[in-house]
Amino acid sequence: MKTKLIWMVLAVALAVALGAFQWQRTRQKPASPNEAPANGTTLPGSVSDGMAKAPPLVALSSTDIVTVETATLEQVLPISGPVKAIHSAFVKARVAGELQDFLVREGDYVKAGQVIARVDNTEYQARLRQAQQQAQSAKAQVDIAQRTYDNNRSLVDQGFISKTALEISASNLVASQASYQAAQSGAEVLQKALDDAVMRAPITGQVSQRLAQNGERVAVDARLVEIVDLGQMELEASLSAEDASRVRLGQSAQIAMEGSDQSVTAKVVRVNPNTSAGSRAVVVYLALATHPLLRQGLFVQGGLSLGSRTSTALPITAVRTDKPVTYVQIIVGDKVEHQPVVTGFIGDVKGQAMVEIIGLPPGTRALTGNVGTLLAGTPVSVKPAGN
Repeated sequence: MKTKLIWMVLAVALAVALGAFQWQRTRQKPASPNEAPANGTTLPGSVSDGMAKAPPLVALSSTDIVTVETATLEQVLPISGPVKAIHSAFVKARVAGELQDFLVREGDYVKAGQVIARVDNTEYQARLRQAQQQAQSAKAQVDIAQRTYDNNRSLVDQGFISKTALEISASNLVASQASYQAAQSGAEVLQKALDDAVMRAPITGQVSQRLAQNGERVAVDARLVEIVDLGQMELEASLSAEDASRVRLGQSAQIAMEGSDQSVTAKVVRVNPNTSAGSRAVVVYLALATHPLLRQGLFVQGGLSLGSRTSTALPITAVRTDKPVTYVQIIVGDKVEHQPVVTGFIGDVKGQAMVEIIGLPPGTRALTGNVGTLLAGTPVSVKPAGN
């Protein structure tokens, strides 16, 4: 009985071992290339797999393609700011009084030294005559003191009077001379006030503001008109400290004028050593070429040229950075390839931002940035221009 039980256990063990061996061989048996698995999945390398994973053909237009070309890249720094006249001046009243002959208005041309207005000088003329008469009176006292001194000196030499009397007469002469000089100075002050009653243009230019009216009574230092010289204008551009560090004297710029399609050249002439309070901006001054459309206070903008370089380049939008290595999507034959590149100098070419491309020869066709990212190996077709 025990022997029979042992043989039954051995038979069961042998059957289990044979079953496991057969199952292992079935797993390792390669499937037929054209045989589909029972669960319906597609095997790699099968015909159905190639049809499902082959990238579809992408149709491109000529505007979707750019060509690597040799170009001169110009690095341009955007600048903007108000225009101001280098030479401007306010004409102020130097004496108080009623304005007369104040006839100039905004836009009028004036020359340096031209009479702008007058202040009623009746009072100043009377004061001047009074001071002159006082000076004449003081001069007469000097003459009397001089004769007294001369007579006393003769009498002292003859021994008729003491030296003390001579010293007194000398003191009187000095005092009268000082009074005469003071009277003369007073007359000169009033003469200047009389001259200041006439206001003249300090520079040649145009009247930009008229701040008083004819017949109005004005105080000392009251502003009457502002005169600007439009022959020499400059742009005051506020830049960040980083941008200002790249600015050098003599650099040129092209400035577009507000409300016009015309431009004017400018050159950096000064850089303010201080920063503006609050904004910490650095003001850069650019001298503008003479142009009839330039006006003081006009807001303009343009680009300051920081340097240029001639090299192979592409539009900056064609460069891709969604991978660890910068690359460009190029067309090789009729397929898209991802070509790693090294970028360099960034500049402007005819108003378009371009970047220097190292690693692609001129003539290489690349996809623009509006196409989007395509898989490497994607077949493409290009429609001719105009279709």
